[in-house]
Amino acid sequence: MTAVGMVPTQTLIDATPVDYLILAIYFIFVLGIGFMARRAVSDSLDFFLSGRSLPAWVTGLAFISANLGAVEIMGMSANGAQIGIPTVHYFWVGAIPAMLFLGIVMMPFYYGSKVRSVPEFMFRRFGTGAHLVNAISFAIAQLLIAGVNLFLLGSIVHALLGWPKWVTLIVAALIVLSYITLGGLSAAIYNEVLQFFVIVASLLPLTLIGLHRLGGWGGMEEKIRAAAAAAPASAGVPPANEQLNSWAGQALSGFSNPFWSVVGIVFGLGFVLSFGYWTTNFVEVQRAMASNSMTAARKTPIIGAFPKMFVPFITIVPGMISAVLVVEIGRIKNGEKVPGGSSGDGVTFNDSLLLLMREVLPNGLLGLAITGLLAAFMAGMAANISAFNTVFSYDLWQRYIRKNHSDDYYLRIGRLATVGATIIAIFTASIAGQFGNIMNYLQTLFGFFNAPLFATFILGMFWKRMTATAGWVGLSLGTISAVIVAFLSEDAFGSASTGVLPLHGQGAAFVAASTAFVVDIVASVIVSGFTEPKPVSELRHLVYSETPRSELVDPEAATMAWYQRPGPLAVIALVLVIGLNVIF
Repeated sequence: MTAVGMVPTQTLIDATPVDYLILAIYFIFVLGIGFMARRAVSDSLDFFLSGRSLPAWVTGLAFISANLGAVEIMGMSANGAQIGIPTVHYFWVGAIPAMLFLGIVMMPFYYGSKVRSVPEFMFRRFGTGAHLVNAISFAIAQLLIAGVNLFLLGSIVHALLGWPKWVTLIVAALIVLSYITLGGLSAAIYNEVLQFFVIVASLLPLTLIGLHRLGGWGGMEEKIRAAAAAAPASAGVPPANEQLNSWAGQALSGFSNPFWSVVGIVFGLGFVLSFGYWTTNFVEVQRAMASNSMTAARKTPIIGAFPKMFVPFITIVPGMISAVLVVEIGRIKNGEKVPGGSSGDGVTFNDSLLLLMREVLPNGLLGLAITGLLAAFMAGMAANISAFNTVFSYDLWQRYIRKNHSDDYYLRIGRLATVGATIIAIFTASIAGQFGNIMNYLQTLFGFFNAPLFATFILGMFWKRMTATAGWVGLSLGTISAVIVAFLSEDAFGSASTGVLPLHGQGAAFVAASTAFVVDIVASVIVSGFTEPKPVSELRHLVYSETPRSELVDPEAATMAWYQRPGPLAVIALVLVIGLNVIF
């Protein structure tokens, strides 16, 4: 029997029993994987790092699927609807180069040192201060970003069934909680592989059918030009040439000057935010650490780069289609307030994908598409929660609260941390709901947490003179400077912003991240000049110049065919992504 008030008179999507059946079958598979993975969990290493036993193709697909959450699906489709093609910079400039750098340069340090997390690497390099700052900031970031995925996951269930928002958040959280608590990282990773294929199968038809409805790529371009020409100046719609060409990307950066727009994208996004996220974010690095060898660990992000470069065609392009095919999205691009939407508080760009599904997909395919969205948000949230429980258990609880306990004890702590993080994510989801375009919120968070960490990390890895004191001081000042710039910028936090600085949207996030990086580097160099560095004998596997070349060489790769080695694979990926940049 349906509870009173659980079902409204109208839902955003009109689903049928066939759609619900597809959804139910998927959830059965997800929970089944959790139960099967539970049998492989015998100690904390199994729970937190899958016993370092997984092959490269599994971890490579999980590496991408872990990121196919709110950022990729709703955030990128929202950006596609709002500003168009320039959104591809998040992939071709803001992801692929950093992923290749991680595989070629940084994984030998991570995997070779046998650390269990990125904060643990920071502890070995810089000691307690930097480690504590990094571990706490990372844990907070994962709780906030898990809230983003949970909010959007709840929005889909709300749009589909019309349940009250608090009910959808709890139901969605319980599903993710179940399989992570049962099977740990292995359950998360194998579900992420399944989710990758479900996501592609569900979103590709959306692109193909949508383009067919518009008369192909040329038809979409023609309608975008017409819509941009008809939009009133007060609506702030980017000109058609900016929506249909990736460079100079002024619509993405928010800068009026094309030169500074390119600088913002290349340095702020392509270097600081991108390298900060992909090379030091334990959510991603954890997947590579679960690999069964050094070669597999290095190939994990490189294998992931190949599907990653084509993800824009199933995320950004549907958003662009929605902008000219869905009436509600077209109206908000004209500056109108449109009632309804997944939140019930008005249509936003975050609704672009949902409304396009309603517009173009028949029943059956609609159920598959909804399942794909749920898979994406579950993958994203599971990645955040599984990374959080590792850092909380190893880097905070074991190191600072209860040392020298049995392995079973820390395994129980990890499961309890999973429960606690899921409960907290229900509350942080309410924060994400305040943003019309979720990408602004996410990029701001990355500027706070990832940009200063990358500065400390990269300087400490290549400069042996950097000291432990410089590590925590640089991290702290870099984070504080990013927060200050974001709070003084227009639109960085919506209407709550003071608007002192003429920066808005994602451009504000680029500047905040760049500021954090520069402040961190300058502070670290200055403080290192007045403090004592670690002895050189303690920097092996932590600093590039102090690690013998023989220990950075991967002997297993030398026995493989050239097309299976990390180096040639990375070159092929780089050539392909350069080609995509030229084409678009």
